[in-house]
Amino acid sequence: MAQRSGVEAPARRSGGKAAAAAPPEKALNCCVRSVALVERAGNALGTLAFTWATVVLLGGYPTVLRPTDDFWFATTVVFLEAARGAFTSLGWKGLVIILSLSNVLNYLFVILKHLNASPKFGYRRDVVLKRLNILNIGMVILTAALGRLLSPGALKLLGNTRLRRSMSLCSPLVAILLLAPSIQLSSEATFRSTMAKWTVFIVLFLAVLLLTISRLHFRRITQLVDRALGRKQVFWRRLIMNLCMLIALAMVVFMHDDPLYSALILVYAIYATLAVSFGNLQIPAAALRVVLALVRLIPHNYYGDDDSIGDKTNLAASLNIFYGMVLGQGILYLVACTLDIFTFIPRRSLARHGGFKGQLGMESINLYHGYVLEKCMERDALAPKKMSLSSFAMDSLNSDSPRMQLHGIRLMHNLLQTEPAKTKLLAKLTTSANTSARLINMLDWTRPRSASIRLFAAKVTAELAKGLRVVTTPGLIQNVSALLDCGNKVREGRNPLMDTDDEQEAMHDPVLNVSDSHEERCISVPDSGNLLETQDRSIQRVGTSGQSSEEPLAETDQDLLPALGMSILYNLAGCDQSNCEEIIRSTGLIPKIIGFTSYCRSDTAYTDTQGKVLVTSSLQLLHRLTSIKGEIGITLRHKVSKHAFVLRNLAKILEDCRSSQESRKLVAGILRNLAVDGNARQEIGCIQVIITRLMQEFLSLGRPSVTHADHVLRKVAGQALAMLAMESAHNSSVILNETGHVFIKELTTMIHDDRYRSVAASLLRSLCLHARPDLNESDLQAISYSVREVLERIMNAEGPELEILIGLSSEICKVIPEDFARELEHGYIKDRFVKRLVDALNANMEPSAHYPGIRRVILHQAINMIEHDPCYARCFSNCRMAEAVSTVEETASKAENYSIFLRDVGLMEHREPLTSLVVRIKQLLAVRPTQQPSST
Repeated sequence: MAQRSGVEAPARRSGGKAAAAAPPEKALNCCVRSVALVERAGNALGTLAFTWATVVLLGGYPTVLRPTDDFWFATTVVFLEAARGAFTSLGWKGLVIILSLSNVLNYLFVILKHLNASPKFGYRRDVVLKRLNILNIGMVILTAALGRLLSPGALKLLGNTRLRRSMSLCSPLVAILLLAPSIQLSSEATFRSTMAKWTVFIVLFLAVLLLTISRLHFRRITQLVDRALGRKQVFWRRLIMNLCMLIALAMVVFMHDDPLYSALILVYAIYATLAVSFGNLQIPAAALRVVLALVRLIPHNYYGDDDSIGDKTNLAASLNIFYGMVLGQGILYLVACTLDIFTFIPRRSLARHGGFKGQLGMESINLYHGYVLEKCMERDALAPKKMSLSSFAMDSLNSDSPRMQLHGIRLMHNLLQTEPAKTKLLAKLTTSANTSARLINMLDWTRPRSASIRLFAAKVTAELAKGLRVVTTPGLIQNVSALLDCGNKVREGRNPLMDTDDEQEAMHDPVLNVSDSHEERCISVPDSGNLLETQDRSIQRVGTSGQSSEEPLAETDQDLLPALGMSILYNLAGCDQSNCEEIIRSTGLIPKIIGFTSYCRSDTAYTDTQGKVLVTSSLQLLHRLTSIKGEIGITLRHKVSKHAFVLRNLAKILEDCRSSQESRKLVAGILRNLAVDGNARQEIGCIQVIITRLMQEFLSLGRPSVTHADHVLRKVAGQALAMLAMESAHNSSVILNETGHVFIKELTTMIHDDRYRSVAASLLRSLCLHARPDLNESDLQAISYSVREVLERIMNAEGPELEILIGLSSEICKVIPEDFARELEHGYIKDRFVKRLVDALNANMEPSAHYPGIRRVILHQAINMIEHDPCYARCFSNCRMAEAVSTVEETASKAENYSIFLRDVGLMEHREPLTSLVVRIKQLLAVRPTQQPSST
């Protein structure tokens, strides 16, 4: 199935190589383990440094530490260590947070500037600089803290989905609005520069406002933005938003003419922008640790100008130990960050070998990278941890984040395309009740924003269904049945005798309807942590909840939810017969399946291609359901055959020249399976177009059978005709009298072909048995020419083919006895033939479900031969036929009264029991002929 999703299936590997190869994620796991080990060592040093600073330095030397350096250095390190967990990825919020804090920093600077200009403010300039430096350090820590506070996990604590979404949507707009006071406060600027700033501000405000409104459900504005941005809406939205944030940040940097102010803001902006570019604050924080430690370790001036030791005993050693630990921690963090940067190599390799394509594929790999790192950071550093893509996919599926659920279900779908990942994942899914239950529940997620998750859940469930028992997964059949209702709804007609204009199917509460609609509009992107993403408005969009990158699903025709639902049912039916029982019990399920066999449905909006996909899917499922053996199979075939429109729909598919070869083969197979029931057999025989089209396919009229598929279609059509002709004089007469075909001659020719011998022989036998009066002279002559071939094949055939050929020869002996006897005599095979019959009778004393009637046809053959010429009785007696018949009489079983068996259920019961044939043959053998059979 062709896909254009973010995760694509790689080429399938050979079974042996795939089984021996290491998992594609192994290299990435090893690299991440190394990063985690170094980072954990840094964390250990950081914990020691934090304890040393708080207990030994700040606790033991609070008044001795110099306030101009060591005290603030130690305090800064303590805050860095305390905020360690905040130095994580800011993601999309980076520029928004930098801009907001830059505005705050601008306000503080303006306040300090005004205070400095005040006559009552007597601080020196170096004090102001010192406070600004402290302020810068505080802003660094505040940046990390706010980034942590505005993370998706923290936003979830708010509880209200609409409040979270409102904060997410309005954050860029608020960051732009914070520029207004800054412009107003810059009073020293000229009028022209002030107007230029206001002009840029208004342009930025309108651009961000338009992007923000386009995320809401204002249809006209949304359409305007969509037309302007084109197909790459996500890219252009993100680019425009980032450009607006950068321009606004540049405005803050050059808001005032003070070079000191501009330099400070510029340094902070560059630092923060680089932090966002790196993806997190860990590298700048690690570098800051190294710089702080080296600044104090290199000069080693801990006492200053005061040479008195006093209460400074061991201060230098304590500070050396402290700064040494801080230096070691910073170096270890830098090493870990450097190693983490180089993990792009195994990540790229995983993308290439694992089949991850596009932006969504890389995002899945990045999420897996974070997942492995988090697992490695838990518990013991060297403890073995089982980490794999399948475990990540299952954990993501079980999360509460729609974004993670989408990545998890997509990853599962990707893993199911290759071995041995497929086997491992299916094994884990079958043993994880919670994950399987979540997966099944996703099939019933009907809201538009969950369309992508539901689609991939259906694909994964289709694979899982191959080894799933319905009794262990409650609600599975109901959810799959709901999939068949998706997409186009059939418009039901009105019956003028049953319906009235004032009848309503349901009550419509306008208040409830408005409320539901309003709720759907307001909470269209739940738990969204991304302002720069667009909402999923179509079933063909990937991800709707917090997804950082949208790509069109390009939903292929095979991805139709009803087709996937039927694929799930197909695999369930092939897994276990108890699943078929649940399918039978499900109300209305089989009629839904049959409904999709309508080839040209004028009451739906499906395209021709989509309609063909649904027809093929329904035919495949019906073929499997009608092929089920046992009592359950009888019930299924009865439920299918009693549907009022099933035969009409199947006939249309056979009749339509546009229908595919695969569809015609499936229809022939369904008709063959239904024909095992007598009533269904008669109903099918009454539809002339079915008989005509089956004969055309079987005889391959108008086209040669070249490919294997051609031969399969021809054989299945012949099997359907053979089943229709069995035990049915009407159907045999209809088949024989089909105009335009020399049918008997074609059948006798096919007997020479190994591929069609059994089908042609069975069909010819039924015609000789039930349509004997309709056989003309040319038909009898064609049958006569085939006698030698039939007799020769009997000499070497075994099993079901032997039963069919002996049955045919028995009927030929009855239709043209003289020609049959002539072939036996002139071919000098009479004695061999009789001995072959007796040996076959003795060899099949135990009836087989594959050929239950072999002893019956042998007795029929002997009876017909002896009735034609009593002298054959001596030949049979010479081969000890009487003893073999006595054994048959003693071992006769009820199973031999049926023509075919499907598992343990016999079908097409014969009118004459086997014991009657035994009595008849014994009577014929008891009569002693006066002469040998004639050899005319």
